[in-house]
Amino acid sequence: MEFNDVIKNRYACKKYDGTPVAQEALDAILAAGRLAPTAKNLQEHHVYVIQSEEGLKKVDELTPCRYGAPVVLMVTYDKTNVFTYPGGVATSGIEDATIVATHLCLAATANGVENCWLNYFDPAKAKALFGLPENEEVVLLMDLGHAADVPAGQPLANHASRKPLAETVTYL
Repeated sequence: MEFNDVIKNRYACKKYDGTPVAQEALDAILAAGRLAPTAKNLQEHHVYVIQSEEGLKKVDELTPCRYGAPVVLMVTYDKTNVFTYPGGVATSGIEDATIVATHLCLAATANGVENCWLNYFDPAKAKALFGLPENEEVVLLMDLGHAADVPAGQPLANHASRKPLAETVTYL
């Protein structure tokens, strides 16, 4: 799939048919995340692949938004290995993890795997439930799978609707 087609066609799938994601596709998706740029190339992110029955039950405890996906990625970052911006207030951890996640969701679409970026959960609870190291912060969960052939598994009716560039871009 051409890049412009990927970014036009990617949508948040809200219903999966439950069929497994092929390992080859999952490997390609994860490889794309690995290529994402990070501040100072610190690569402070970590991606957890949750696909066991036990792991998916934990995800279901965290959020109602798994939608039957057979795989959920949990994207974290190491808060002790981040770039601190001038002024000392902000660090690169969250934005670097979201750049990685953007690569993951676009690669999923390019590989025929639907996805949904999830923020509707408590990151502290996720960290505790999965027993993550103290230095890691959970940023998001991402469903992966194949869309069910029902309206909930398809793009929203307004999927292609976008504001004009003049409303979202200012030249200074």
